[in-house]
Amino acid sequence: MLEGILNELKQYYGTRRSNFSDESQFVGWKNLQSQWVRFDQIYRIMEHDSGFSVNDLGCGLAHFVEYLHQKQIDFHYAGYDMLDEMIQAAMRKHSKFANATFLKIQQTSDLAEADYTVASGIFNLRYGMSTEDWTQYMLDTIAIMNEKSRKAFAFNALTKYSDPEFMQDELHYSDPLFLFDHCKRNFANDVALLHDYKQYDFTILVRKQTQ
Repeated sequence: MLEGILNELKQYYGTRRSNFSDESQFVGWKNLQSQWVRFDQIYRIMEHDSGFSVNDLGCGLAHFVEYLHQKQIDFHYAGYDMLDEMIQAAMRKHSKFANATFLKIQQTSDLAEADYTVASGIFNLRYGMSTEDWTQYMLDTIAIMNEKSRKAFAFNALTKYSDPEFMQDELHYSDPLFLFDHCKRNFANDVALLHDYKQYDFTILVRKQTQ
């Protein structure tokens, strides 16, 4: 499964590299502003903390480390991606940040343990896989995010409540209620579902420790 996803990733981003000069559009977002809106939701799991470590799974060009630096807090960031091209580009782009490292991984379990683990946008494309297989892949990935996070983890996904006329066949639209219930039953009592920030997706925050 992972080998197939990697091949699809290379093809997908290879095409986008030639079609989009804007960095946010290249990694699949409408623009930088929409990316920041999603970061605002994810940041809620760590907004009262400082001196923490955070894993960014599927970091792409690692825009999240720029976002965190604007908060003027103390943190260590580790960006992980399956594509060597993304890791090399992130390293060049963020070489000035001494508190950031970037690592290519083969699978999610290669993550090191951190206080927080976040994932933004990695569940949107299902690469021709069936809905059932992609949902299981999501659940397996979320379980590893839980294992690797000491305090909390957060992820977003496209919502099945999107307007039908704007939904695209190659994208995966998840059931936010199913994922909320899954996280609540399996990982922590403190789980939040954010579905009110005017995007076609939702964010789930899972706090294993109360801040």
